[in-house]
Amino acid sequence: MHVYPFSAVVGSDDLALALSLCAVSPSIGGVLVRGEKGTAKSTTVRAQAALLPQVTEVTGCRFACDPAAPDPACPDGPHPGGAAAQTRPARLVELPVGATEDRVTGSLHLQKALSAGTAEYEPGLLARAHRGVLYVDEVNLLHDHLVDLLLDAAAMGRCSVERDGVSVSHAARFVLVGTMNPEEGELRPQLLDRFGLTVEVAAPRDPQVRAEIVRRRLAFDADPDAFVARWADAEAALTRRLAQARDRLPQVRLGDDALVAIAEVCAAFDVDGMRADLVTAKTAVAHAAWVGRDEVTRADIAVAARLALPHRRRRNPFDEPGMDESLLDELLGEQPPEPDPDGPDDSGPDDSGPDGPGAGEATPGRDDRGQGSGAATSVAAPAEPYRTRLFTADRTGRGAAGRRSRARTTVGRTVGERRGDTGPIHLPATIRATATHPCVVPVAGTTETTHGWQVRRKVVEGREANLVLLCVDASGSMAARQRMTQVKTAILSLLLDAYRRRDTVGLVTFRGDRATLVLPPTNSVDVAATRLRELPAGGRTPLAEGLLEAAETIRRHRLREPDRRALLVVVTDGRATAGPDAVARSLAAADRLAAAGIDAVVVDSETGRFRMGLAARLAERLGAEHVPVGEVHADALTTVVRGRAA
Repeated sequence: MHVYPFSAVVGSDDLALALSLCAVSPSIGGVLVRGEKGTAKSTTVRAQAALLPQVTEVTGCRFACDPAAPDPACPDGPHPGGAAAQTRPARLVELPVGATEDRVTGSLHLQKALSAGTAEYEPGLLARAHRGVLYVDEVNLLHDHLVDLLLDAAAMGRCSVERDGVSVSHAARFVLVGTMNPEEGELRPQLLDRFGLTVEVAAPRDPQVRAEIVRRRLAFDADPDAFVARWADAEAALTRRLAQARDRLPQVRLGDDALVAIAEVCAAFDVDGMRADLVTAKTAVAHAAWVGRDEVTRADIAVAARLALPHRRRRNPFDEPGMDESLLDELLGEQPPEPDPDGPDDSGPDDSGPDGPGAGEATPGRDDRGQGSGAATSVAAPAEPYRTRLFTADRTGRGAAGRRSRARTTVGRTVGERRGDTGPIHLPATIRATATHPCVVPVAGTTETTHGWQVRRKVVEGREANLVLLCVDASGSMAARQRMTQVKTAILSLLLDAYRRRDTVGLVTFRGDRATLVLPPTNSVDVAATRLRELPAGGRTPLAEGLLEAAETIRRHRLREPDRRALLVVVTDGRATAGPDAVARSLAAADRLAAAGIDAVVVDSETGRFRMGLAARLAERLGAEHVPVGEVHADALTTVVRGRAA
């Protein structure tokens, strides 16, 4: 199977450079590639991995030890000098989103443990990726504990396993590459910081560039052999350049002036900690080696800062990524752009205009439609969000692993054992059950029998993620600027908490004559925050429509994710004023939600001396807790949600 040529990729210069620098110096810590769907992220990563120089390893070593400098602690060692060696291509190891910790780090060799009673270590994906590339597509959907594990191994260059009677440590030096679509959810800032470099990728808007992308991709699909052959010389040149840069890297000098300049840049951009300084320094050295210099210059620092700093300036998911280019130029002095004669060639290897790279997928336009109908009378901005306390759903669920409610999950602590054909094996329980209740099983194809194993599976309890659906009254009675500011601030804080706990969030608003699903359930809370900030208030109060839209949203989401439990937060003064029998229709909608077993809380924002008490009646029909407040204070709102969902 042919891999698309790296030198034929068009319109991804920053990504190509970042991947190349990490290949020159893997200690940089890898690359996080952020971009919309259909932008050739995976194509580019796989193409670059094919350029890596071949790996020479000790014959028979499962951990790819270098014969010239074998790992003294290799589990398959020690390897004597002059040990037999073999050469192979560098590996691109893909880590699936659903991988378990055992599969990633390695674990006890189950077959040998059960058949021979020996505790032998079976290497995992980290061992296989040693001296190659470890690629995680949709890294933002990977469980946080696995992301932490990968980044720790990438930073330390080793993988250590201490469990199930196994105590092993082996070398694990690899280029870590993660790709993600921000619309599907963000990584936590703490995890963002652990990636050495980050690159934002978007589909080009120039029609000529887009046409060239399609032309090359079609040519590759039509005749891969001919297309790869046409780019063979360019690929060979990049491979040689990469090998030369690796050889030059130890000789590149990072002077005191350059080091001070790096520190000044990192301090000026107010990044946390010292990792930014270290990564910027390593990247600048790698860039100098890549372009053929023996000493780091300010041009190298500028390139390194643009790749290493933007994602480290995000304090929370609502901060915009990026950096002030004018400030960087001011700190370093404007650097003229440096042409890269050996980089990916957008014109093709010959005058015939070779066809193809790339993206190949259409990129649909984003849906940025506004709120529902009705004239807006007020658009209030929220204040800065704050941290909320943990709130959880009732009982023990069985949803996707997260950080909120108690649940039976695949990640967490072992609390018991069970029979079954799927799930992680509980080895001690299996041994105990077999010893006390041995079973006899037939040997396939013979009349003989043998002792079988009473296999037991782990019962694991951890935390699950939930759907937090906000149903917000945006009618005229809520239009007072101070009130909407407080409500929006509270909701923004809840969104921040949901982001940290890996929840799915949704936002329904109602005003005028209809309700609008402003944001379908999503993991991208930064999109929810943007929609919230733009939320206008004014018009009549279609409360029934808002509740019905919330019920329908939860129903559809249950079809997609039946195990993810929902918590409905209704923020309203209880006044239903849209259409005939508005109050009766609102109570009927509440009955529908109660019958569906949806947990809810009603925050009553009705103010004034004379109150109609409709929110209390609504809460009673919902089976929800009613909290009467004179105004919707941010602290009051979050306290209510914490308490109700406990």
